[in-house]
Amino acid sequence: MKKILVPTDFSDNAKHAFAYAVEVAKLMKAEILLLHANQQMAYALPISEYYVIEASVEDEFHAAAVKSLNDLLQELQAENPAVTITGRVEEGALYEVVRKVAERDAVDLVVMGTKGMDSAVDFFVGSNTEKVVRTAPCAVLAVPENATNFELKTVVFPSTLSHEQLSAFQQLATWQTMLPFEVKLLYINNPLGVSDEVLEANKKRLCELSGLFVSDLQVTNDVFNEEKAILAFAQKEEADLIVMATHQRQGLSHLLFGSLTEDTVSHSKVPVLCIPIPA
Repeated sequence: MKKILVPTDFSDNAKHAFAYAVEVAKLMKAEILLLHANQQMAYALPISEYYVIEASVEDEFHAAAVKSLNDLLQELQAENPAVTITGRVEEGALYEVVRKVAERDAVDLVVMGTKGMDSAVDFFVGSNTEKVVRTAPCAVLAVPENATNFELKTVVFPSTLSHEQLSAFQQLATWQTMLPFEVKLLYINNPLGVSDEVLEANKKRLCELSGLFVSDLQVTNDVFNEEKAILAFAQKEEADLIVMATHQRQGLSHLLFGSLTEDTVSHSKVPVLCIPIPA
């Protein structure tokens, strides 16, 4: 891992997520790119079809954003001299800017704060973090605003134990080489009636191919609400992190089927590492 992107809106929540990014950066010997998406221009609403934003006003918006970011950058670099931190301001909606910068700069991980939303707002709008999870080309670490200090001892990993999730196993194995945490796999529901022996064999194959050490495999059947089952299992195991492999559903597919990963991100009290499954 070489580069970690941290979006910021200058809120306490964003600073809290940045503290997590610093700890990861120290472990992985990575640099941090602090990114502010200047959304004032992107969301400026015209008062008529002839409405035009004057260049001077646009420059003012941009200059104010750059100054705020530079001030924050100086403060954070002084507090964290062991980590290289750079900053950038880009115009546009947050999730679009994050995707563009992550692709262009070969970002390995996005770390950002998240706040829970009520079900109605979440269904129709979705949070910025959820949109980033859905569109980012790399892994996203979503940090709840009330999450405790970064310390990984127990990691819960809900998995289908299918070969398509190998990349998620491999990424988590990389983290495990830096931190000796326990991984507890959770297999939810079994509509095809796969035997315990086959599930254990699938787990063993994925672990051998990835190098991930798993201490336990929990199989849970007849679960109606998988998100609640994941969160309940994480709470029971006192997990410090939940890892989700995501297909990043978009468009009609997302509207019809939703996303278990995004639901978990929205309601988890511990950080969630979302790893996209390659198409």
